[in-house]
Amino acid sequence: MTNKILIVLFLLLTVFSCTTTTKQSSNKKDFSVIAYYTGNGNAINKYPVDKLTHIIFSFLHLKGNELSFDNSNDSLTLTQLAALKKKHKNLKIIISLGGWGGCETCPVVFSTDKGRNEFARSVKKILLEFNADGIDLDWEYPAIEGYPNHMYSKYDKYNFTSLIKELRKVLGDKFEISFAAGGFTDYIKNSVEWKKVMPLVDRVNVMTYDLVNGYSRVTGHHTPLYSTEHQKESVDNAIRMLDSIGVERNKTVIGAAFYARVWKNVPDINNGLYQSGKFKTAVNYKDFTNTFTKERGFKYYWDNTAQAPYTYSSKEKLFATFDDSASISLKTEYAVKKNLAGIMFWELKTDKYKNGLVDVIYSTMENYGRQ
Repeated sequence: MTNKILIVLFLLLTVFSCTTTTKQSSNKKDFSVIAYYTGNGNAINKYPVDKLTHIIFSFLHLKGNELSFDNSNDSLTLTQLAALKKKHKNLKIIISLGGWGGCETCPVVFSTDKGRNEFARSVKKILLEFNADGIDLDWEYPAIEGYPNHMYSKYDKYNFTSLIKELRKVLGDKFEISFAAGGFTDYIKNSVEWKKVMPLVDRVNVMTYDLVNGYSRVTGHHTPLYSTEHQKESVDNAIRMLDSIGVERNKTVIGAAFYARVWKNVPDINNGLYQSGKFKTAVNYKDFTNTFTKERGFKYYWDNTAQAPYTYSSKEKLFATFDDSASISLKTEYAVKKNLAGIMFWELKTDKYKNGLVDVIYSTMENYGRQ
């Protein structure tokens, strides 16, 4: 074989190798792992921050028309979170407005051009001052009933669109904009002008938890992957609904729960599932082992249809619904296979420092080459 032929073959192999590498890189979809966090800055390094893409510091609130810290400790925490970016180059720190019960004046403030503009400018000021990367809007909920006795009206839906437009105008393309969306039917149908909002935001964080909430007098799965004949609301139901109205999957993030919801006075029928009861409390994932014990009569169950775990104590008439390592792995797999933008969870502070649910998400991602 002549030298000229060898050179040609070498060049062809080089081109093929580069093309293959580029193709593999382009197919390795950006997959976000997003942690909401209400803890302090001193504790953050105890968690596997290297396995996260975003930390959403929760929550800031409105003071007049402006976004504001509740106290000096919150501003210190944000400073400490932003400092993590020196070590973790791909980590983004996001600030969040609102939360459950934290957006009482949102309908009023965001109903005027002045209110929206002053809010947007206050957001930009904080982002620049603290070297943060964006804003997450957690208004629960525009246009439908949310926190008891908080104002809402049909105009919230349109004012939310105007708010997003103003934020994008003021923040430009440098900063991320996302919002936390209810993962249930009423919110998806009535709270957001999806076709107008989604082109302007980086992602929507769908809260596919609390789907059976603390006001329910009947037990169920609060964060199931799939619907059942007894329960429509689920991760898959939310994604199907969003698909049907054209919401981009590559901007859609599903939610997982790092906590359990517990009902009391639940009769010993069907192991407590879909039975009458009264919400009692929430339990952090890190406390499951010491709370749902055999000594207290708890037995673990798995719903093959919902792809969700639960536990029941006939001794204490307590029912608990939650995510665990098995369901978290399935949710992560679902998000990867559906080409979603990622998975988020409430919240990092409730996980174990080591060998927790964040590690489950990461190991599942590794199996699909998405880490």
